[in-house]
Amino acid sequence: MNYLCPIYLCPICASPLSAHDKSLACEQRHQFDLAKEGYVNLLPVQNKKSKNPGDNKEMMQARREFLDQGFYQSLSDKVNSIAQQALATVETPNILDLGCGEGYYTHRLAQAITNANDATTSNVDTKVVLQISGLDISKSAIRYAAKRYKSISFCVASAYATPFADASQDLVTRIYAPSQNDELARIIKTDGYLLTVTPAAEHLFELKQKIYQTPEKHDMTIEEIAGFDVVEQQRLTDQITLTQAKDSKNLLEMTPLAWKMSDEQKAALYAADLTLTLDFNITLYKRTA
Repeated sequence: MNYLCPIYLCPICASPLSAHDKSLACEQRHQFDLAKEGYVNLLPVQNKKSKNPGDNKEMMQARREFLDQGFYQSLSDKVNSIAQQALATVETPNILDLGCGEGYYTHRLAQAITNANDATTSNVDTKVVLQISGLDISKSAIRYAAKRYKSISFCVASAYATPFADASQDLVTRIYAPSQNDELARIIKTDGYLLTVTPAAEHLFELKQKIYQTPEKHDMTIEEIAGFDVVEQQRLTDQITLTQAKDSKNLLEMTPLAWKMSDEQKAALYAADLTLTLDFNITLYKRTA
């Protein structure tokens, strides 16, 4: 299925962008070429804090290989379920996956909503028309996402200055991604939703025990966001066992913990089976004002 394309705003002047051949341009003639993979780069050079901000190609490759094994599918399924319930009465939802990475969660959410609608609606005229977008500051991540999931619109941009209009989104998902609360309040419609995932206390604690003498557990405090009410909060706990060295390596490389381990520690980690706790806080906020 091909989903509706979003109307992006020019990151320089905030005017709407429209399609012109293989590029997007605004009335002020600022132009942004579409990459061969289909994404658009809306991160101006002056907004970069480094040459290649965000996760690099190696981290994205590790993340893709790990997620493709289904180790985090329980999280994806829970996110999809909560999102579908929140959007149950929205006829044509606009969804943004903020900090989408290589697109795993974006794609599975789009697929879940489409499949649920197909199962309950036989009349093509009443089927849900979905607009879903993925945004990440990492060019490597967006290249991976756009190359595999061609029916979804992806852009390279900052989560702190997104290329979307005021009150344009029915749902924003933010899975392990930084953002700015004022920007979330700007782009989410009144009565729209923000769905966040953060690590809960026990997340990957067994891995931390192999690195730190006194490992700390994640803070369980639920963030308060001005202009939003918490309408649902769930904790999802699961357990996985990694029996292949490649899976352990991929998990480590997609987390900041990789920088904390010596080569000797990594070799020992990859040589044995690794049983880990997955622990997530999932919070649904509603935009109130």
